[in-house]
Amino acid sequence: MMLSINDVVKRFGNYTAVDHLTLEIPEKQMFGFLGVNGAGKTTTFRMILDLLKPTSGEILWQGRKISYKDSHMIGYLPEERGLYPKLKVSDQLVYLGKLRGMAKSDAKKELKGWLDRFGVSEYYDKRIEELSKGNQQKIQFIAAVIHKPKLLILDEPFSGLDPVNVEVLKRAVIELKDQGVSILFSSHRMDHVEELCEHLCIMDRGKPLLTGSLKGVKGAYRRKTVFVNGDFNTADLVALPGVLGCRKDNRGAYLKIENEAVSQEIFQELAKKGFVRSFAIEEPSLNDIFIDKVGRANE
Repeated sequence: MMLSINDVVKRFGNYTAVDHLTLEIPEKQMFGFLGVNGAGKTTTFRMILDLLKPTSGEILWQGRKISYKDSHMIGYLPEERGLYPKLKVSDQLVYLGKLRGMAKSDAKKELKGWLDRFGVSEYYDKRIEELSKGNQQKIQFIAAVIHKPKLLILDEPFSGLDPVNVEVLKRAVIELKDQGVSILFSSHRMDHVEELCEHLCIMDRGKPLLTGSLKGVKGAYRRKTVFVNGDFNTADLVALPGVLGCRKDNRGAYLKIENEAVSQEIFQELAKKGFVRSFAIEEPSLNDIFIDKVGRANE
């Protein structure tokens, strides 16, 4: 394991932002942090960066306590954007690269390579304030990766971006992971985490509600969905024991069920109704799991 978070607590006065968090984050993979605002994700990131000290517990990287001297091996894209609007892109990013131990010539070369890759090479000598929000975000992303970190922390990286720029940054993130960079990824968008991350942690009010591999989390979640398409009315299926609800669209009906055994009772009932075009058991989406887990925790 590259990063271990061991029984970490962070308090601010009487407020507990992170409450006994324990995680093992695999090396060279993408790990997703999910949670509403105030769940403790950003506070956890800041402790990993040694910008905040845990009240108790410890954070280990490669078996030793992480410290600020490791920052040259870590890249961080904060949720709050922090570029200086009056500075030129080149002046700002080369300076940031030098702070992370890069030679000026290497920083310039790396910056030009990323600008070419994003198709914005003409922004090298432009001020940040002259760029659109989407292109400012690309520059902020370059600032986080210019020094070729081994660990990359992305806090809401796609926030406020249009779909085209989301795909541009998403491809860059995937390629970095394929090159062996370990990535911690925070997002409110369940579909992004589901698409990108192999492992995840759902947090609520500082506590981990659910952790594990994406495949394992979805496989262990008992509630599933049965998709039905046929020449009959599905409305009365909701009354069957174990059916929790029904949603319809132009494809058919989606019945939420308590567990897979309920699907057999549904199938037997359908056989009495008429011709069944489609019948399939679908795994729950990450969005379904998140709403259920966080909703229960707040009841």
